[in-house]
Amino acid sequence: MLHIEFLTDLGAKVTVDVDSADKLLDVQRQYGRLGWTSGQVPVGGYQFPLDNEHDFDWTLIGARKWTNPEGEEMVIHKGHAYRRRELEAVDSRKMKLPAAVKYSRGAKSTDPDHLREKSDGEFEYVTLAIFRGGKRQERYAIPGGAQGSRPAPSAAQRPAPAPRPAPRPAAAPQDEEAPF
Repeated sequence: MLHIEFLTDLGAKVTVDVDSADKLLDVQRQYGRLGWTSGQVPVGGYQFPLDNEHDFDWTLIGARKWTNPEGEEMVIHKGHAYRRRELEAVDSRKMKLPAAVKYSRGAKSTDPDHLREKSDGEFEYVTLAIFRGGKRQERYAIPGGAQGSRPAPSAAQRPAPAPRPAPRPAAAPQDEEAPF
């Protein structure tokens, strides 16, 4: 019997028993759908293969995908919104890195120093996850192939966000007396 400790979205610690290791990811998905997490985000963010990015199951880490009103892809995790950023490959004398997709946000004064990353200038950010290189891991994909194994659509292929409905006019005040 395995035990996994979750932190609920309201901060309570809950221990869940898991029958076997092959059921562990199913349990993480089940409670992750509720926004519960089973660990801390590592320094530099979670590392996953790039081929998993388009159908990654964010419930594994207690997160969910979200598209903001401007149509920008984001991930919500522990009340923070992380932006999707495409990073180009780097090939210089000092460094060689393949292309990547990163989910990050601006650092806040309450973020621990070890999670803050510096960028060009004075701006600091916190990374939730980075997808780079590596071999695809089916165990990280949405179960049942919800989005298949096709590559993620480019920005030009993505449908435009649906227009927001116009606000309803306020109801006219009625000349009724309060019932008390």
